[in-house]
Amino acid sequence: MRRTTIWILIIFMILTLVGLIVVQARYVRVNTGMIENQFNDNVQRSLYQTVSLVEENEALEYLGQTLEGVDYTGNKNKLLSVDAQKLKLKNNIDSMAENLKLTPDQLNRPQIRLSTSHGKATIEETSQYLQDKFRQNFSRSKTILDQAVFRWMKEIDEKDISERVNFEELNGILENVFINNGIKLPFFYSIVDKQGKIIYKCHKDLPEDDSYAPNNVYTQRLFPQEESNKKAYLQVIFPTKQNYIFNSMTLLLPSLALVTLILCIFVVAIIIIFRQKQLNNMKNDFVNNMTHELKTPISTISLASQMLQDPGVGKTPEILKHISNVIRDETKRLSLQVEKVLQMAIFEKDKSMLKLNEIRINSLISDIISNFSLKVTNKGGKITSNLRATSDLALVDEVHFTNVIFNLMDNALKYSDKPLLLTIETWNEKDNLLISIEDNGIGISKEDLKRVFEKFYRVSTGNLHNVKGFGLGLAYVKKIVTEHKGFIKVESEINIGTKFTITIPTLKNYEL
Repeated sequence: MRRTTIWILIIFMILTLVGLIVVQARYVRVNTGMIENQFNDNVQRSLYQTVSLVEENEALEYLGQTLEGVDYTGNKNKLLSVDAQKLKLKNNIDSMAENLKLTPDQLNRPQIRLSTSHGKATIEETSQYLQDKFRQNFSRSKTILDQAVFRWMKEIDEKDISERVNFEELNGILENVFINNGIKLPFFYSIVDKQGKIIYKCHKDLPEDDSYAPNNVYTQRLFPQEESNKKAYLQVIFPTKQNYIFNSMTLLLPSLALVTLILCIFVVAIIIIFRQKQLNNMKNDFVNNMTHELKTPISTISLASQMLQDPGVGKTPEILKHISNVIRDETKRLSLQVEKVLQMAIFEKDKSMLKLNEIRINSLISDIISNFSLKVTNKGGKITSNLRATSDLALVDEVHFTNVIFNLMDNALKYSDKPLLLTIETWNEKDNLLISIEDNGIGISKEDLKRVFEKFYRVSTGNLHNVKGFGLGLAYVKKIVTEHKGFIKVESEINIGTKFTITIPTLKNYEL
């Protein structure tokens, strides 16, 4: 896939995802606002109903005490309780209703009786008499009621809010009104004056209102129709309001989860696309370079074999030695290229097909050192070994594990700007075999140290421009060590050196 096509695809994916996120965010915001507005309306309606009930209760209680609450049977006036007043008022209403009822006989046989006790003989005179009497009774009752209301209004200005409102009953009124309006959240309430000073609060541990968000404090004036200097306000706080709104949005959680999943899939898809693009480019470069690298040793070996077959070429010992050396060197070079192809093939498999055998690791490393020492000494370097592991028998794939040790030693030689001092050690720790390969090379920076085992990642070599590779060596090393049930770590400092430590289980630990 071309890079331009990839970027166009990515841009369209980003635009689609951003649009989806914007739509979802707007949908969530609108729904949250609707739920909060509905909640606020219910609370304000509840507070208004509560204040109206408090006001009505005060009026009924005062009128009941004034008109019906005095018991004249004794020498002292005794105020009846509010419940007694309500019960008495209900009985009076029931009695009046009974008196107004007509029996079936009365309905079927209406009778008209004219009383003459009041001295009136005609219907007109009787009707006029009853009307005048009703007007007198109504006028007297109205006068009494007006006087009671006047005294009540006069006393209101002198009373404190705590005398007018029963704070304990207020809690029950609030609970009932909130439930009737569909609000079942815990709440706190307080009574404050017009300066905001708390007159009463339902709970001693209730914090000041400033500690809550302004949109979570609901206020309603008590006795809103009165013109008084002693204004008081009912304030209600819902500490779990935000949780209520969030829980009301649970139907949107699947949508949000879906958007999140799409975002994750998008990110993973972008990463995979770029990795595949990089892998494809590296493979193409690898094939091109490998083709060139394979042609050179093959042509050289072919030329050397032709020289051996050419009768015109002298077969002196010097010439034969030279030709054999050329064939040997080019064969090694060809072998290295084959190893690179092998490494590439390994990464194409999820799991390598290792052929595990019981191998003495100390002996294996000694053979590798013996074969590799010539390269080091030719460049003025030195290899020091300290193979002190007493239990060095392990189940390993001899070919791949040899490549692991060889790659680490070869890297130490390639990334050295001075005569190489290479130290190789083995030792045991808790039925594990540890192998360390330490050099005095150019070192690895902390930024590169985190990525040295990534496939195709190459560390900057500074002034060493002759170092070639494809970033597969250390990735191959880590993969093989991991598949041997071991792990590898690296320590390094710039211009001081690098140390790789491999830990693999011994045969005894492997069997356990």
